Amino acid sequence: MALSRVRLFQPHGEGTRLLPQASRLVELPYSSFDDDEDDDTAEQDPGVWYPDPPKLSPFSHCVRYLAFLWNLLFLLLGLLTLAVGVWGLLAKSPLPGGVPLSSDPMLLFVLAGLGASAVSLAGCLGAFRASPCLLRFFLGAVLAFGGLEVLGGLLLLLARRRLRDALWDLLLLCLLRYQDDPDLQFLVDEVQRSLQCCGLESYRDWESNPYFNCSAPGVQACGVPASCCQDPLENGSVPNIQCGFGVLGLGAAAAGAVVHTGGCGAALGAWLRGQAGAIAAGATTLLLLEAVGALMALRVLRDITAVRAV
Repeated sequence: MALSRVRLFQPHGEGTRLLPQASRLVELPYSSFDDDEDDDTAEQDPGVWYPDPPKLSPFSHCVRYLAFLWNLLFLLLGLLTLAVGVWGLLAKSPLPGGVPLSSDPMLLFVLAGLGASAVSLAGCLGAFRASPCLLRFFLGAVLAFGGLEVLGGLLLLLARRRLRDALWDLLLLCLLRYQDDPDLQFLVDEVQRSLQCCGLESYRDWESNPYFNCSAPGVQACGVPASCCQDPLENGSVPNIQCGFGVLGLGAAAAGAVVHTGGCGAALGAWLRGQAGAIAAGATTLLLLEAVGALMALRVLRDITAVRAV
């Protein structure tokens, strides 16, 4: 009840005087504002107990930091891949022979680097800033990439014959454009040097190349690349790039003494079959890495949602 202080007057016209402190307090009528004042007082009363908002556990903090570092590592790898692709494109600018940019192999490095960098950056910022939107984008992208990888693996198993035909056509294209694209030239040389082979089916396949054909006007006419030679160094320290010149004009026995006469198609197929276990292990490891990153992001997202829901 509200109390108020009032003055009381003595009777018979005597002068006024203040009553003692206890007697100067009288009750005033009940007011409807009393409840509002009491409510405000209760709301501001420091003695009233209010429940503390939930806090993240040490394990949740640890998962959040691990998710940030995990995505930071893949962000650096993605930026490195992007840098390699951009460097490869700029090193050949302008592209020789009018080769379109869409058919350049280095474009794959650029696209892969951009995709990995964008997804990893979203995961880093989502874990660091506790952003549910970025974490959901990261989870969706990882699930999409994982699904595409699984689908690609199934297609490889179901369409092995078509894959072999496509690889055969790719190798033939590499032979035809050997001198036009430095990336294809490097790839063909590495394959022939590593597998000790020459051409697609035999060393005679280089006759289809306009630069190595016997009717070509250059010095490479009727020859094969130096990567086909059995001993390209020829007891020296620098490879002899002319070791394969004129080989197509020799007989099979004479050519076999200088270059590898077997084709790379069968050798590459045998190498891929021998590396099937390693390829499967690498693909499984990649899927597991993506699954671990997705699980950590999912845990961080669940913790953030639980804290904000209170």
